[in-house]
Amino acid sequence: MVLHRPPAPPAPPAVPRAHIHPSRERMPFTVTPTRLPEVLLIAPKVFGDARGFFYESFNKRDFHEATGLTLDFVQDNHSRSSKGVLRGLHYQIQQPQGKLVRVVSGAVFDVAVDIRRASPRFGQWEGFVLSAEEKTMAYIPPGFAHGFLVLSDSAEFLYKTTDYYAPAHERSLLWNDPTVGIQWPDLGMAPLLAAKDQVAARLEVAEVFD
Repeated sequence: MVLHRPPAPPAPPAVPRAHIHPSRERMPFTVTPTRLPEVLLIAPKVFGDARGFFYESFNKRDFHEATGLTLDFVQDNHSRSSKGVLRGLHYQIQQPQGKLVRVVSGAVFDVAVDIRRASPRFGQWEGFVLSAEEKTMAYIPPGFAHGFLVLSDSAEFLYKTTDYYAPAHERSLLWNDPTVGIQWPDLGMAPLLAAKDQVAARLEVAEVFD
């Protein structure tokens, strides 16, 4: 007896290259050093069309190729804050954290302060606007205090860290320490601070890194 196989289904149509999901393509980052060379501004490649946009906010391989850094992030954090909220300037004196930070809603003025006593830039700061519209991220390495001021009606702030949150080792540098002299944007209102940040240490007495 001869068995007759049913005809094979037609092959699916080829997918035009323009319709291939962007994650299959290499997605390099554009890196811009700041006045504090270890603090980096990182712009992802954004794919956009009439439907919206897509981008990879982190890719370990491409991040290494763009920055020379090989990082193992262990924790992701997400905060939402109202206009005028100032969070910081925070760091962990043990289990120091590197942070890859970005804004997915609104805009903030982001600040890093070099608190490595042996650094030629000890006590110097750098600040820049991060916004959901621009999509630029910042890498803040261990050895730096970090904080931000919300410029928009509200902002959602995401960051990856290279070590776990350790409350016992968390420290706060005073946001308006005159010896650091951060030039915060004037929003016409006093910043809204957590209790711990209101009584943060000035640089001259703060625990810092060697």
